[in-house]
Amino acid sequence: MSTSTVMVTGASGYIAGWIVKELLEAGHTVHATVRDPNKATSVDHLKAIAEQAPGTLKLFKADLLDADSFDAPLQGCDILMHTASPFVLEGFTDAYEALVRPAVEGTRHVLEAAKRCPTLKRVVLTSSVASVYGDNAEMKGKTAFTEADWNTTSSVDHNPYQYSKVAAEREAWKIHDTQDQWDLVTINPGMVYGPSLTRASNSASIDTLLQMGRGKLKTGVPALSYGVVDVREVAHAHVLAAFSPEAEGRYILVNRELSMLGIADILRKQFGNRYPFPRMQVPKAMVWLVGPMMGPVTRKFISRNVGHPIRFDNSRSQQLGVSYRPLTETFTDHFQQVLDDGLVRPR
Repeated sequence: MSTSTVMVTGASGYIAGWIVKELLEAGHTVHATVRDPNKATSVDHLKAIAEQAPGTLKLFKADLLDADSFDAPLQGCDILMHTASPFVLEGFTDAYEALVRPAVEGTRHVLEAAKRCPTLKRVVLTSSVASVYGDNAEMKGKTAFTEADWNTTSSVDHNPYQYSKVAAEREAWKIHDTQDQWDLVTINPGMVYGPSLTRASNSASIDTLLQMGRGKLKTGVPALSYGVVDVREVAHAHVLAAFSPEAEGRYILVNRELSMLGIADILRKQFGNRYPFPRMQVPKAMVWLVGPMMGPVTRKFISRNVGHPIRFDNSRSQQLGVSYRPLTETFTDHFQQVLDDGLVRPR
């Protein structure tokens, strides 16, 4: 495979780090955009990977809300991987400003810059299964969610994070359709687990592991199921999507569906009883009663997701060339990193 020049936005992120690693190890030149190229916690792990890899790393300062900040890093690039997106699930008062506007405007700014880049041939966008569906209850009447499905039920007021993902992906396809120079492929992962390349990583998945390991959920978990995938497979799918000529459209990245109790069972089998992993599911009526007091969850979310089964069709991702490792490996590696980083201690 001949080497390419690839721009990766949000390169300090959880998924992006693994993408950059794979690209550098394959000998490509990576134009990595970050908010602050001088912030050690954001970029030192990328520099360390580059020192050991045949590829070349170039860091660029860019901001999703700065429309002019992506032209320079895009110069000379064949491929653009847009992974940067706001990830905030709580602590904000205005969901539109915190999530939706930066996701949509950021995508617009990056892809409008892509239209000005004469060398660009393909864009790979990190989307989400949140762009495919909004609530588990939408499974009714289906055998599985596929790439043909779109989230039409989320809004700024209900599941705003999910809404930000579908709004950004729709914006990307809209801009793609205004030009014919580059094609667009989207990667739509479920809940992403697996080890991070840096302690500075922030993800919803690590919060779940911390809550389980620290005993916050020891009295029980909701009957909540979702699609799960390893971060390393998500990164590899981006690379396959970038370099496979036949890749097109959307790709759901889900290994399989798993309940919160299923995750706890995997962890207990691997790490024993030294940690207060939950052993039971809480009745839905109890979740309804106390759930909104425990964190950023509404009763509408509880009614439309708790107790509702879910299934995904991942056949397109396998046709792309993704092979899924056992989830035991994913959760063992991820929780071991949590322990190694001192974030959870045995009781």
